Amino acid sequence: MPNVFEKSSPIIISVANQKGGVGKTTTTINLAAALAERGANTLLIDLDPQGNASTGLGFPPTERKKTTYDILIEETPLLEAIVATSVAGLSICPSSADLSSADIELMANEKRSFLLHDSLRDPQISQLGLDFILIDCPPSLSLLTVNALVASHAVLVPLQAEFFALEGLSQLMLTIREVRRSANPALRIEGVVLTMVDGRNRLSQQVESDARKTLGELVFTTTIPRNVRLSEAPSYAQSVLDYDGNSKGAEAYRALAQEVLARHSGVLCNRRTD
Repeated sequence: MPNVFEKSSPIIISVANQKGGVGKTTTTINLAAALAERGANTLLIDLDPQGNASTGLGFPPTERKKTTYDILIEETPLLEAIVATSVAGLSICPSSADLSSADIELMANEKRSFLLHDSLRDPQISQLGLDFILIDCPPSLSLLTVNALVASHAVLVPLQAEFFALEGLSQLMLTIREVRRSANPALRIEGVVLTMVDGRNRLSQQVESDARKTLGELVFTTTIPRNVRLSEAPSYAQSVLDYDGNSKGAEAYRALAQEVLARHSGVLCNRRTD
């Protein structure tokens, strides 16, 4: 599908939850692929030292040359680290295990919280014609996550449909509030997406009901089901849309992408008419 948007500053969204195993990387990969499928030129920034998003899109550690570690620590220009994926319209800046020590290495840098912000706003980035940048954050509220939040316009939170799910959001919300106060007052919540939902399971139904009652319109209409295809796709270095485009997982991420696009329709519409 051709890119229908004009070149302009991209919409930057962090995908974050300090709790592991909630479908954060799965959401980042498949939402990015679904946005690209809809014609949005998309860049995925892998900021997780585990590098699962990089592996899941076909870049094992041995094939990663420049990474987000080089961007943050060595101040390598972002353009030098971006590589195309097999998905048309989707590129990636891969991660490195070296990022696990980034918090310590960055402490002496006065600009430590703004390094990713400044890198993503390099004027040369405009030549890529990006519509969206999605940042896969580590499962912790580390300096890496702070860098992502300072650099972003919004935060998308994957929330697993399990007991105590909502309680786990409190610390992330406090971190977002602190980033708004100190560094990025325009940061907002893009939305909360319920993941690993089993419609036959009473607990999933209760968690969804509680989330919608507590968070209201912040919760996306789309929910992501438990789906074996979603689990299998990364082992084939593919998004679920490429692995099994007719699966329930693929359909769900297409629907989520449509919701994200709708929430930014005003901005995207202005690009088409500029």
